[in-house]
Amino acid sequence: MGKIGCNNDGNLDNTKFSQPMPWIGIYVAAASLACLIGMAADAIHGIRNRKFWFPCKFSSLNATSLTLLAVAIKLSVDLNTSMPGRHDQLAKLSSTVFMCTVMGNSMPSLATMENKDMFMNIIALGILVITVIVNICIQLSTGVIYIFWEEHASILFIMLVLLLILSFSALTVPTTKQYLEHKYNKKYELALKEGSNDNLRGDIMKYWMMAHTCSPQFVMARSVTCTASGAFCLLSAATLAEAMLRSYFMPWSCKFCRGESDYKWSTTLVLVTQTVAVGVGTIAPACRWFVAINYSCPKRRNQSCRYRKFKVERYWVQSLVEMKECPLILGRIRSRHYRKLVHDGKKRFLNLCIRVQMGIVKMSKLICLISIFSVSQILLCCNYCKELKKRFEFNKSVSNTDQSAFESQPFPKLDLSRFVLHLEGEDELVGLMMKCSCDPTDHWIREGDKRRPKYLIELLEMSTQGFKGVGEFDSNQVPSLDSEEPPNCWVLPVVTLTSIAVALPNISPGLIKSLICSVNEGLMYARLIDNLEAKGDLTNIRSAADVVWLGVELYHKWLDVDLRKLSLQEKTMKETLQKLADAAKSRLVEFHKEQNNPQCLMRRASKWPIKVLAANSMYRITQTLLLKSESRDYQMSEKLYETVVVMISDILGACLTNIHRHVSMKCLSSAIEEREECVRNAVSILGKTEKIMELLENKALPSLDHRQCPMTCIDEWRSLYMQKKKPLPFISSPSESEIDSSKSGELFLTID
Repeated sequence: MGKIGCNNDGNLDNTKFSQPMPWIGIYVAAASLACLIGMAADAIHGIRNRKFWFPCKFSSLNATSLTLLAVAIKLSVDLNTSMPGRHDQLAKLSSTVFMCTVMGNSMPSLATMENKDMFMNIIALGILVITVIVNICIQLSTGVIYIFWEEHASILFIMLVLLLILSFSALTVPTTKQYLEHKYNKKYELALKEGSNDNLRGDIMKYWMMAHTCSPQFVMARSVTCTASGAFCLLSAATLAEAMLRSYFMPWSCKFCRGESDYKWSTTLVLVTQTVAVGVGTIAPACRWFVAINYSCPKRRNQSCRYRKFKVERYWVQSLVEMKECPLILGRIRSRHYRKLVHDGKKRFLNLCIRVQMGIVKMSKLICLISIFSVSQILLCCNYCKELKKRFEFNKSVSNTDQSAFESQPFPKLDLSRFVLHLEGEDELVGLMMKCSCDPTDHWIREGDKRRPKYLIELLEMSTQGFKGVGEFDSNQVPSLDSEEPPNCWVLPVVTLTSIAVALPNISPGLIKSLICSVNEGLMYARLIDNLEAKGDLTNIRSAADVVWLGVELYHKWLDVDLRKLSLQEKTMKETLQKLADAAKSRLVEFHKEQNNPQCLMRRASKWPIKVLAANSMYRITQTLLLKSESRDYQMSEKLYETVVVMISDILGACLTNIHRHVSMKCLSSAIEEREECVRNAVSILGKTEKIMELLENKALPSLDHRQCPMTCIDEWRSLYMQKKKPLPFISSPSESEIDSSKSGELFLTID
């Protein structure tokens, strides 16, 4: 028997080397299909959201996409496998065009990266491009690629230009982000000064316009370099289409060799997959190019286009100029002569980069100018047809509408042109962005309103005037088991009170189910408000609330206490509360014994273990309810259940008065790359909670102005009630006299 790889004569046996090649072709097609799916998802996402600049959400440049791209272009870099047939040679060309398409399609994703990640991705892409160019040049010289010379040469040139455009466009990203972030903060302060609680929708429209127009991907997508990259992608796709049409419909112009490739039928699969990928992937770059040309060529009275000047704005070269002016630290080079050579070399290199950058920008503007010449007449005809259609529809509506209809028209929309953030040289785009960027806030608010929390609204309708339950769920008369009490958060008292309500005997399961649904909806917003609190460390306390709620919602358990079993033991209301209090106290006592350890003595109350914090909350609340029940007739569980539910409603009501502040803060606190999505989420929350805000507006303390004195912390609300000399009565269903007294000003408090 011969050795592996050798026959019986000892010679090399290469008959099996080519057998796995069709499977490699399938692997290449699968990688191309993955890239195709990402680009198709971005195209669908852009069309559905009417973002015709097509942000990169699924097909950005990263380690995964670059790895898939390296696999997908395997055929174009294969140096020694003969590929004689038509499909083989076209597959070589389609792989190269596919790479150009991916580069142009994913260009806006550079704006979302950190500087280090962007630098590493550009370097990796550059290595891949140089490898492809060198390998194709070798194949052209060796005859592996023996046809479509002109097409390959054109694609290699386009690929190199695209790499330069991507690399030098990436240099502007840090500068534009810094400038737009500063401008956003200024406009945000202006929006806050002009804003009011009565016009929160107007405020959110301003925030959205600022976040949308300063979105790094949108800034990159509307730049002249991205427009030029779209033109080059369109040209590369046209080159592939020309080669395919010529090979199939003009066979006399293409003479292919006879024979079969080692890849066999898999080259056809690769060709089909990559051709579809090129077609789908060209949608986004082509649309960016067309929209930019349409922006630059609106209808004029003289039926001509205003052409851009070939001025290179400062932000294109600012980072290079700063690097040029920044001195190098060359402590290891002692010789003054060599240090001078290094600095001179750095300056000359950066001067060359500045000239290349200026050349790329001017070339991009020239491409835009040529594009305008090419399509200006078509665009002007389209604009003329649109104007005729508008006039016809307007005249028709005038003939069928009387003057009273005009008087009943809605007020004009808010002018948001002051809140359009733009770079130097984009002044002419402000009006066009206002015209073409439809305001989706009304749509998002309507969609949010459709998903309003109906159970939570029913619960909040039970809240008292002034949310007195915030000051009553934890009494100061309860003796503390420790010298330091942990701070409160909004969520933990709610889940503790809900646990008590579930454990009370003789309560209908339907009421318990409804309460859990209401609290579950309320906790989603209460957690958002808790995250606004910057004072103290509430991480463990929030975690304790989440752990308790998981057990209550899914298993009807508070830690290791079975609440449903406790409610079915036919105990009295006081016995149930006492059992919960004893279970909590045992955990606290055990923990306090462990605090004799010096390491435990140094631990702050907010750093207590999660279960100890939950036990402390349960102990204090159950003791408060036991103390209050002694002074009133709460022998009936139903009465205590109503009281606990009102407490829960009051706490959630007081918490949700800060929703408008969460909406405003969400529009500022997020990173610039995520701000547009954060504003969208904030608008959705606004739509879901508008009904709640209207409901709570009449129940909050009239003396509180949450814009002037925001009270995001529950302890601030509790201190507000503790300032009163006379303790508030224990909560029951609010009577008319209580409502009248709250309206008369007895609960009015002034906070300095």
